[in-house]
Amino acid sequence: MTDEPKRLGRPPHQPTDETRQKVQLHGMVGTRQEIIAEILGISVDSLQRHYRKELDLAKDQANASVGGALYKKAMAGDTASMIFWLKTRARWRETVDISNEDGSLKPEPVAAAVMAALAKIHDDTE
Repeated sequence: MTDEPKRLGRPPHQPTDETRQKVQLHGMVGTRQEIIAEILGISVDSLQRHYRKELDLAKDQANASVGGALYKKAMAGDTASMIFWLKTRARWRETVDISNEDGSLKPEPVAAAVMAALAKIHDDTE
């Protein structure tokens, strides 16, 4: 007999460069941690313990990659990309302020402001 206690369960998991890359790629595309753990044949606890860095950074890396591609398209003159960038990053909005000078929304001045805004839009399209 040996004095060493018997280990029960799975052998300890040893991360490799290949498994780290696999976790990172799955994390970047949004694969749930339960599924990643199943793919690797480990528990979610083991996944989180051994691959914390990859799991934490994956979403940010994906966002940076997509953001970089969007930025390049916008800078190359892609109008849809430019509009999307300005709406999300520069807070551009497609709204018309129709409140009165005093901040109220009394119907008469508001109606006049709406008509003036519509006339301006109509004049700008001609």
